Amino acid sequence: MNYIGSKHKLSPFIFKTVTEICGSNLSEMVFCDLFAGTGIVGRNFKPHVKQVISNDVEYYSYVLNRNYIGNQFEFEYQGLLDALDSLKGVKGFIFENYSEGGKSGRNYFTSENGQKIDTIRIQIKTWKENSLISEDQYFFLLASLLEAADKVANTASVYGAYLKQIKKSAAKPLKMAAAANEKNLFTITDQKNIVFQKDANELIKEIAGDILYLDPPYNARQYGANYHLLNTISKYDTFVPKGITGLRDYYKSDWCRTGEVLKSFEELIENAQFPYIFLSYNNEGIMSQSDVATVMKRFGKYSLKTEKYQRFKADKTENRNHKASETFEYLHILEKSL
Repeated sequence: MNYIGSKHKLSPFIFKTVTEICGSNLSEMVFCDLFAGTGIVGRNFKPHVKQVISNDVEYYSYVLNRNYIGNQFEFEYQGLLDALDSLKGVKGFIFENYSEGGKSGRNYFTSENGQKIDTIRIQIKTWKENSLISEDQYFFLLASLLEAADKVANTASVYGAYLKQIKKSAAKPLKMAAAANEKNLFTITDQKNIVFQKDANELIKEIAGDILYLDPPYNARQYGANYHLLNTISKYDTFVPKGITGLRDYYKSDWCRTGEVLKSFEELIENAQFPYIFLSYNNEGIMSQSDVATVMKRFGKYSLKTEKYQRFKADKTENRNHKASETFEYLHILEKSL
């Protein structure tokens, strides 16, 4: 999935650093991914730890992590995907409000793909309400739909705006594919993983473990606005879309506010009942490197790892063409005195 701040390329660096600090055998450790996003980091640690606690305040993220982290058993899926792909499109909420040819004029999807999203979403809901699919299958199918829709979205990168003309990739027909890990279709474990959809600063008061990984927002962009359409497809509820982009009401994080972020960070670290805390942040963040270090040093032994990498910025004039931007990723480390 095309996602701001994705740690896909940085995952080996993060895993290597965590094992250097915590030891190579993580099998008896509880790992918490408190700002999980699409769950890339939690997915990488899932086969290696005793339990994963995954959390994100956004519902689309909950759906993805409920599938990738919460699901740990194999089940039949191809027949379900084929059945959904064969459905005839309907002119529902997504078509009317977010698709070419709909009443709103918002070209997030082609007319065909907007109708396809509607009919698939309705069918998944119907199967669940009639107990024809399990809870695991429900979130697997919903995650698969989100990923399929994202591949044909008519945007430059995020859902804060749509393109006036339908781009090449958005013109392709939506095709359902399994929302599963690249190497192994399902990560089968005996774990009792937990997935939350809560404010991180509230949840931290309720949980405990061994390794706490933090990847909070680090600029003023609110994820609820950038990915509002993924929340709308996930929830498939009734509301009146607002403005040119069809926004819904969304959660506004203090981690995106210059005047609030340091307070939120300090409170979270103080309340964290984890001996090892790792914070991913880059050199373009609202908090400076020295700000983070000052807070962490108050609570134990602090250290820092740095990784230079190429971050990609979407070029709004072309479909998914990207301009490389050199960025420094900071992995702040606290061995906390509990």
